[in-house]
Amino acid sequence: MAQKETLSSLTHGNFAKELSIADGKMPPNAVDFERLVIGTFLIDKKGLDHSIDLLTPEVFYDPRHQVIFSSILKLYEGNHPVDLMTIIQDLKKEDKLSQAGGDHYIIDLTMGVSSSAHIEYHVRVILEKYILRSLINVSANVIDSSYKESTDVFELLDKAEQSFFEITNGTIKKGFDTANSLVKQAIDTIKSLKDKQGLSGVPSGFRDVDKETGGWQNSDLIIIAARPAMGKTAFLLSMARNIAVGHKIPMALFSLEMASVQLITRMIASETRISSEKLRKGTLDDEEWQRLFSNVSELENAPLYIDETPSLSIFDFRAKCRRLVMQHGVRLIMVDYLQLMTAGSSGKGVGNREQEISMISRSLKAIAKELNVPVIALSQLSRSVETRPGKRPQLSDLRESGAIEQDADIVSFIFRPEYYKITVWDNDEEGQETSTENQAELIIAKHRNGATADVRLSFLKHFAKFGDIEAAFDGGAGRGYPSNFGEPSGFDKIKTTIQPGAAFDLPDSSKLSGSSMNDFDDDDDFPF
Repeated sequence: MAQKETLSSLTHGNFAKELSIADGKMPPNAVDFERLVIGTFLIDKKGLDHSIDLLTPEVFYDPRHQVIFSSILKLYEGNHPVDLMTIIQDLKKEDKLSQAGGDHYIIDLTMGVSSSAHIEYHVRVILEKYILRSLINVSANVIDSSYKESTDVFELLDKAEQSFFEITNGTIKKGFDTANSLVKQAIDTIKSLKDKQGLSGVPSGFRDVDKETGGWQNSDLIIIAARPAMGKTAFLLSMARNIAVGHKIPMALFSLEMASVQLITRMIASETRISSEKLRKGTLDDEEWQRLFSNVSELENAPLYIDETPSLSIFDFRAKCRRLVMQHGVRLIMVDYLQLMTAGSSGKGVGNREQEISMISRSLKAIAKELNVPVIALSQLSRSVETRPGKRPQLSDLRESGAIEQDADIVSFIFRPEYYKITVWDNDEEGQETSTENQAELIIAKHRNGATADVRLSFLKHFAKFGDIEAAFDGGAGRGYPSNFGEPSGFDKIKTTIQPGAAFDLPDSSKLSGSSMNDFDDDDDFPF
């Protein structure tokens, strides 16, 4: 076929019609139901109020109905009366009456319509036919592109999956929003926060962090960066526990560095307060075995999904995230860590390292926006931090690309002075000297929608566990993490339930890949 169409063209356009005519098939449609719905809108305001937000002009198959509905929508959004005469008058003013079939056709639409009793059913039938036409159009474009030698197969897969995702989520050909609708939406959101104590996003589980951020916001890209041994992975796992176990919010964790079994072992160590070294060797006393089996039961049903695919490409990451959102309702995505991702398909890099990191950063932000979920990514910092007297990180320390700072909505750093043998905090108020022992600081250095801040947290280094300062030594506070972890490559097995009696049949530690960001030589604080 000579006509070139993009995969995002999801309406029942010329391409789908030409394909249907060539095959001798009529595209799926429900013109009779369209006549009923348009007629109902013209005589019954109740039906109009009830269903107009479910439809767009493109949903209608008959071009005349598209023109008429566009006029109905314009008058309705302008708070003008919608009836037979106002629609005809508006179409005359816009010189579109003939395109709508003329005034006689519009009058005929109202004949035989008595009420809006079954309007929802009629609208659903129209939408179903529209979805079928959209599927035909997308599939036809995929077939057409598949025959071309110049087609990049991974790009085609990505675009096809995105198109099907848009169909599934009803966001086909999303257009602009009016200020009127956006203001109403914003007011409704503000009202809904009245009883949530200012928490509008996904809670991190750390009281002071949530106070500064209002929770992790949908469509935001959050970067958490630090030098090795600061506890980036530990912070991520602490949040994962708070979100998936504490708040029962479905979330996904992509671990590009550590094996999922290693992550689970660290989670169990934090949950049970048993040394990870003891768990790895199995040298537990009777009381610890009892504690192990009683505490791990909380992890079994946590809605946490872990994928440990190494050198994950942005294409594969985007595809897996879409499936997680669609199939499991995932509301937050974590990546450990950004610099281990690849920009090209099949794990191949694209351009030089700075260009590759820039593309990955932009893609993570685009995925957060497309799926409307927060994406949290860990990142490395350059060695320039080590040469600074106070060792406090800053935005210029982000490694390999300034695009990370530019694309992120929030950039924060983890800072543990105790690691550098700094015994008191350097940013206390005058006259105060607070010990840095078992404490860390989350430095919010960039906050696109709020203020920057320094938030202190407790850090129990022997269990790699972060928490609120007040709950640092509360035996029941902030225990453990979710228990579901993924198989190395299969997405279908990304969620695995831990059986308490068999959860610790761990591989030989010599076969596990240690964290390159937290090597033993670099990190004396961690006993694993």
